[in-house]
Amino acid sequence: MKTVSRNWAASVQVALSLLGLPYSAGSSGICSKNAINRIPSLCSSTSVYMSPVAHIKARCPVYPGSDTRRFSVPDDKVDWEIDWPQYNPVNYTAPAVLKKPVWADPEIGAFSPQFNSLDGSVDRRSHDDPYRIQNGKPLNPHGRTGLEGRGLLGRWGPNHAADPIVTRWKRDSEGQNVHHTTSQLPMLQFVSIKRLDCGEWAIPGGMVDPGERISQTLEREFSEEAMNSLQASASERENIQKRITKLFSSEGLQVYKGYVDDPRNTDNAWMETVAVNFHDELGNSVSELPLQAGDDAGQVSWIDVDSSLDLYANHLHFLETVAKERNAHW
Repeated sequence: MKTVSRNWAASVQVALSLLGLPYSAGSSGICSKNAINRIPSLCSSTSVYMSPVAHIKARCPVYPGSDTRRFSVPDDKVDWEIDWPQYNPVNYTAPAVLKKPVWADPEIGAFSPQFNSLDGSVDRRSHDDPYRIQNGKPLNPHGRTGLEGRGLLGRWGPNHAADPIVTRWKRDSEGQNVHHTTSQLPMLQFVSIKRLDCGEWAIPGGMVDPGERISQTLEREFSEEAMNSLQASASERENIQKRITKLFSSEGLQVYKGYVDDPRNTDNAWMETVAVNFHDELGNSVSELPLQAGDDAGQVSWIDVDSSLDLYANHLHFLETVAKERNAHW
């Protein structure tokens, strides 16, 4: 699999100051329903910077899906290396997680997880460097979040996800590539789903199941969310699976692997992902299949790749990498 190394460690402070915003600006929640021409806020999807210094969304004042307010963490106190005796994070784990579903760990003390290693079928290794353990609990490698416990996340430590970015060239009625009128570069389209939880458009994706390879997750999530294969007839399912397998057996372009600045993150649990681009170069694979929304997707569509898009989480950054690697319009 081809890998793209990309440095997204831009200065958050400088970026926000150019917008005239304080670093603590914004509202809470997983994502915003107002997805057009808005100024980036602390918790908006456009505010995600993959900075190794200070995460932003992981410090949203109110934890998503609850009324729980985080202990406020200023920029200069995020790093664990900074001594801060006054730090008193709120402890919160969502009731749904405490009900012990199959995808969630028990509470620390009720079991002995093997952190920074493959723990049975559960991979507790980070995509980045090994993380620290304090008082038997893993510490978020990007620093304090103002909230301890697991929140909405099932695993202590890294919670692994995978995001398949499926693209094709935009073509006219005669099958010719469409070029952007300004850049004169060919235009890409990608499969996007409209999330039911917040109404924002996003790349299909989901959690890696225990014992599952990343490649399996990428293919499964695309099938479930974009192709609605879970509700297809036997013949339809077979046709869908053949085309998806053909595309996903090609060499993918890995555009990102690592920590995700996600509002669900806590001091002891956080999101990590692997984003891989699968490109239907000739337009004769999944490009020809009618898209249907499934799983947690409200709508699904081919959408033009463009820098003006406003997408969930840090998905816009993934698309920028794809467009530039494929010499397409951005």
